Amino acid sequence: MKIVVLDNIRSVYNVGSIFRTCNAVGIEKIYLCGITPIPLDKKGRKRKDFTKVALGAEDIVDWEFIENLVSCIEKLKKEGSYIISLEQDKNSVDYKSLNIKGKENIAFVLGSEVDGINKEILKESNVIAEIPMNGTKESLNVTIAFGIAVYRILGI
Repeated sequence: MKIVVLDNIRSVYNVGSIFRTCNAVGIEKIYLCGITPIPLDKKGRKRKDFTKVALGAEDIVDWEFIENLVSCIEKLKKEGSYIISLEQDKNSVDYKSLNIKGKENIAFVLGSEVDGINKEILKESNVIAEIPMNGTKESLNVTIAFGIAVYRILGI
């Protein structure tokens, strides 16, 4: 099973865009953690701002809200998921070097647009993958980074 875990992603537009990308690459489930917006409002209705970007992917890709990221990762590890955190870190490897052949369950973890992924989660990850940056900016938008990395890592 291919899974994505979003932690504390603030922008509803980023989350909606990630839903579309997940649908495009065959991700089967998305876990929304922390303050990450869900596709529904407080009354259980579809959010117009979300659907504007997701374009129906929120109805196709299964999703679940789990408030605590640590609990989510613990659950996924117990289920045998190979945890790939997309983050810049001293222990990261170039995303192009990852080989996931033979891995049945893969979970991609994406963190906050500002703070990234919690260090505790990075320690629990099987691998930390990074997209090299050659320009003056430190990082890409989370949706762009995810799109680039997931297509390459999954070999699509």
